Amino acid sequence: MADLFATEEQPAPAEAPTAGPLADRLRPRALDQVVGQEHLTGPEGAIGRMVTAGKLSSIILWGPPGTGKTTIARLLADAVGLRFVAISAVFSGVADLKKVFAEAREYARLGRKTLLFVDEIHRFNRAQQDGFLPYVEDGTVTLVGATTENPSFELNAALLSRAQVLILRRLDHEALCKLLDRAEELEERPLPLTPEARDALVASADGDGRFLLNQAETLFSVTFEAPLDPPALGDFLQRRVAVYDKDREGHYNLISALHKSIRGSDPQAALYYLARMLTAGEEPLYVLRRLTRAAVEDIGLADPNALVQCIAAKDTYDFLGSPEGELAIAQACLYLATAPKSNAAYAAQKAAWRSAKETGSLMPPANILNAPTKLMKQIGYGKGYTYDHDAEDGFSGDNYWPEEMAPQTFYTPTDRGMEKRIAERIAWWNEMREKRRDG
Repeated sequence: MADLFATEEQPAPAEAPTAGPLADRLRPRALDQVVGQEHLTGPEGAIGRMVTAGKLSSIILWGPPGTGKTTIARLLADAVGLRFVAISAVFSGVADLKKVFAEAREYARLGRKTLLFVDEIHRFNRAQQDGFLPYVEDGTVTLVGATTENPSFELNAALLSRAQVLILRRLDHEALCKLLDRAEELEERPLPLTPEARDALVASADGDGRFLLNQAETLFSVTFEAPLDPPALGDFLQRRVAVYDKDREGHYNLISALHKSIRGSDPQAALYYLARMLTAGEEPLYVLRRLTRAAVEDIGLADPNALVQCIAAKDTYDFLGSPEGELAIAQACLYLATAPKSNAAYAAQKAAWRSAKETGSLMPPANILNAPTKLMKQIGYGKGYTYDHDAEDGFSGDNYWPEEMAPQTFYTPTDRGMEKRIAERIAWWNEMREKRRDG
């Protein structure tokens, strides 16, 4: 078998290796050493429960780079006594998969089950993904796939129905600091950084533990006359890092201040915090993501153009780059701060999601179901449906809710901005619906 697949079992070594990259030397040797994913690996987490039960189901690990997907897969195999095989969808094809499955089947006959770890599983096309199904179903392999992309869009429904999707979180400040602490303990010396620069290094990793350890290894490899401050760190790493002021106000405090200034309709403060972040070297796309979140959470349909402005700013920044593109980010920030505010859509989304989970799989009323077959017509699908465009005022007033469920009100628009007009339309529709129901 080619080295590409590493088909021989690879138990976690009892001690960390003494050579190799820092990230490999610090690789956890047990699940309780994995940082930042305690919601999965802890006693009450999905992975923790599987390990306690000694039985592992097929899973998809979905999360950003550098959050521990590969490490967790290796440790899972060791924890439940499975043979570990790793492949990458970037380098593998159908012929390679057939070899892996054939070998797994032989091991299964000998009583040894296989955990097949597939990195970048979303890179396999639909037909290749279908190829996993029979081997997952008959237990030849326990599949653990890793992806940075949304599985709902990138993986077959058939494959998703046979695997549990577990979401790994971007490593937070505390988790990243733990990694640096471990690195300093292993190297038996502190990083050559001031406290402010250390925080800047953590923030620059943007939740990626592997990137952080690679940067730390670079710093350990050089001798400095004095600890580096944030600007010196940025110059040395050739990467802009966020500068923290004397009270060490950090990355998350600044983005919170920016968001709340926008929500509070203070364009001057919002622009100030935006400038603080961008001039310190914060990634513009990170800021744009938060601005877009503010557009849909705090403005919504009071001014739908707020979202358009954010997406346009992102496209403009992609087109122009820095520093010219940062003007578009500032324009979007000012637009959001001066726009009418409403969280009605945000509140409606949360209420609707909560109701959907509570009511389960109730069928919609038969009159609004399509009837493409004769049988469906015979059992009443589509019967009595009123085409609204043919109704008076273009409004039928039909019921669209499941029969077992009373109509709900999730979205209550405010009287601000465009939502004032939306509220008027909803009120008119409700009045017409009541009249036609009574009539």
